[in-house]
Amino acid sequence: MPNIKIFSSSSHQDLAQKIANRLALELGKEVTKKFSNQETCVEIGESVRGEDVYIMESGCGEINDSLMELLIMINACKIASASRITAVIPCFPYAQKDKKVRGFFDIPVDNLYAERAVLKWIKENISEWRNCMIVSPDAGGAKRVTSIADRLNVDFALIHKERKKASEVDRMVLVGDVKDRTAILVDDMADTCGTICHAADKLLSAGAIRVYAILTHGIFSGPAITHINNTCSEAVAVTNTIPQEDKMKHCPKIQVIDISMILAEAIRRTHSGESVSYLFSHVPL
Repeated sequence: MPNIKIFSSSSHQDLAQKIANRLALELGKEVTKKFSNQETCVEIGESVRGEDVYIMESGCGEINDSLMELLIMINACKIASASRITAVIPCFPYAQKDKKVRGFFDIPVDNLYAERAVLKWIKENISEWRNCMIVSPDAGGAKRVTSIADRLNVDFALIHKERKKASEVDRMVLVGDVKDRTAILVDDMADTCGTICHAADKLLSAGAIRVYAILTHGIFSGPAITHINNTCSEAVAVTNTIPQEDKMKHCPKIQVIDISMILAEAIRRTHSGESVSYLFSHVPL
């Protein structure tokens, strides 16, 4: 593709390289370093004049540093006369507690979904998926699980959490029958994994044959790896919006769903002026 450049920040270069490979492009040359006072410095190592520039930055690791690095890279490309600059953010930071549905941005934004890649993973890795139950670990994820259940033509359930206080769950109540079924827990994000692991235990005690967990963003901080290793889940599948290589070395239950094809196709369609909504109903190969 002519007149396009893809740059990667230091947050997730492996995913950026996968995206570039799918587009048959080389990652743009840039150097990121820090001064002695820890200020970030980014130097763009090639001309971007008149180019359509895409900067890949995932909200992981040292998130504040990653955000500043993204802003500095955008500014560097802007003053170097790039024609258009697009930020590609697989895991959007500071959105964990954000409840605003629309109107948050004053620039064009395409919100991409991993649902189609998740459906593909379920069909390829869970042989008994036709007899499964899609389960949300909380009431807030009901819309998410009903969409997946409808596309698989299976039933869904949810777990209602009753709290003593904001940060402490008193008990979990399962709404739905999972007896003699394979249960697939689906959530958008998991940090310490306490909720998802307790939910897996609840499903087994309710008669589920086996339990899988599928997460869009696997943050896995604090005791998360210990929780997953001790859980009864067969596997915990996460997309690669966040690097998982180090976590997988300590937790064999973690499996990765590659979403580089979705991001690559979104970049190609944006660059070519094609509809990005096509990706809501198709998984590019």
